[in-house]
Amino acid sequence: MSHDRTATIGSHPEDTGRPRFLDLWLAARLERLLATVDVRVQLWDGQSPWTSSRRPIGSLVLGDRCTLLGLIVNPELWFGEAYTTGRLQVQGDLERVLEALYRLSAPIPSWWDRLRAHLAGAITISSARRNAHRHYDLGNEFYRLWLDDQMVYSCAYFPESTTSLDDAQRHKLDLVCRKLRLRPGEHVLEAGSGWGALALHMARQHGVSVTAYNVSHEQVVYARERAAREGLTSHVAFIEDDYRSATGRFDAFVSVGMLEHVGRRRFHELSEVLHRTVRRDGGRGLLHFIGRDTPRPLNAWIRRRIFPGAYPPTLTEVTAEILSPSGMSVLDVENLRLHYARTLAHWGEQFGSVADLVRATYGEQFRRAWELYLAGSEASFATGWLQLFQVLFAPVESAPSFWTRAELYADHWSPSFTRHVTLDRWFPRSHGATGR
Repeated sequence: MSHDRTATIGSHPEDTGRPRFLDLWLAARLERLLATVDVRVQLWDGQSPWTSSRRPIGSLVLGDRCTLLGLIVNPELWFGEAYTTGRLQVQGDLERVLEALYRLSAPIPSWWDRLRAHLAGAITISSARRNAHRHYDLGNEFYRLWLDDQMVYSCAYFPESTTSLDDAQRHKLDLVCRKLRLRPGEHVLEAGSGWGALALHMARQHGVSVTAYNVSHEQVVYARERAAREGLTSHVAFIEDDYRSATGRFDAFVSVGMLEHVGRRRFHELSEVLHRTVRRDGGRGLLHFIGRDTPRPLNAWIRRRIFPGAYPPTLTEVTAEILSPSGMSVLDVENLRLHYARTLAHWGEQFGSVADLVRATYGEQFRRAWELYLAGSEASFATGWLQLFQVLFAPVESAPSFWTRAELYADHWSPSFTRHVTLDRWFPRSHGATGR
């Protein structure tokens, strides 16, 4: 997906007779940092401190002095705020510029990052409902514009480079079921069911009964209607309630894209749910979640405008604070972050194709915010700033339900995939193999 965001430079109070030395000096300090990844800075009057002989991959066009100061003092928050309001424009490919900016960030978190991660907010049942309403209850029609045909709002799985988004999401649903080794007649507990695609797939394709918890009213209504249309209401119960209310024993527990919204200070509550609901003899579970390699809070602008209260945990946090206290043992871990980068590329392309409709319905600032969120998320996974983990687990006293992983991929794997996928799209050679 390619975007060329060209600024319209107008007249500003700063342009009328006031000294420009300070503006250029500050812009030069910002440029010295951005020039290392070939991103150019341009002020509101067209001037730029760019002096490199190399061709920039893109330009940040600043609309006023406040935007310049904001990018220096608090770039993580101000970039998103300024882009949303149009005070910051990006000339060139938006995703490529964002990937370059992510590579500027230090791979080792600062003490401030660690402190903010430690203080990540506790998500109560009431705040979970508010957070879900702000993001997931924007309207089913909005998400239908750019998601796949089943409205699966999580990382897809692409067994081939040419796999469509619709097929890749079906492959992901089946991969989750394969990892859980579901058997007909079993009872599954799902925490955070989205628009119901996984629960209905488990019931239809694997003959299990599913109890699915979700605090989003819009999603629950949609999922119930779909279950009725497909004749699966006797096999799937969509419950509009918090997963912490679940009772009873289940053969399998599954959560796709919900763990990020738990909040680190509430991990013990998820641990308690696993301990009391997963059968000790033969039970198992799978967590599919956005994570980190090291503890960091989520991007400040994303937390403020897109995902309030979200926190992507590390594998260490998940094993030490959720699985081990619940008496669970890790059986398998897989990282699908490049699959999520590809998923987001599909979403971004489809979102771009309906940009005029989104603008007309929700306004230009909303459209720009979601454009930036999707592009920035793609850049985060492409550069390894975010990870996508699938963790399979079972009670420590249970024997693993498999001997090898071979059957997971037997029907999907093709050696042609490695020949056709171009990793240079996400790891430009000029930046080295690590991407950072």
